[in-house]
Amino acid sequence: MSFSKEFKEFAMKGNVVDMAVGIIIGAAFGKIVSAFVKGVIMPPLGLAMGGVNFTELKYVLQEAQGEAAVVAIEYGAFIQTVVDFIIVALAIFVAIKMMNKMKKKEEEKPAEVAEVPRDQVLLEEIRDLLKK
Repeated sequence: MSFSKEFKEFAMKGNVVDMAVGIIIGAAFGKIVSAFVKGVIMPPLGLAMGGVNFTELKYVLQEAQGEAAVVAIEYGAFIQTVVDFIIVALAIFVAIKMMNKMKKKEEEKPAEVAEVPRDQVLLEEIRDLLKK
């Protein structure tokens, strides 16, 4: 089998396509959550903590000297990223939990008994009467 055919077969498998769609949706969801955290969650949280802007929180190791930029540990951005991660992880947990619950309900449904047509019931009764 040629390389191109083998690659095409691999790329068109359902799992690969599903995974690609999941990654794209996940990346878009991550951007939404980041914007939500940056614009909606962090400002009130910073205000509640005394007007702190988390993106500006940093520990300066060395001040800027001449053309050399300041050397600092920007822990505010890290805090914001951690909050982003927690919200994304929580949202994914809730989504998976809901999917598992729906899957469990589907499995628990009793199989519907197919209704036997009336003419078949009559034929069975006639057969049973003839046997007697």
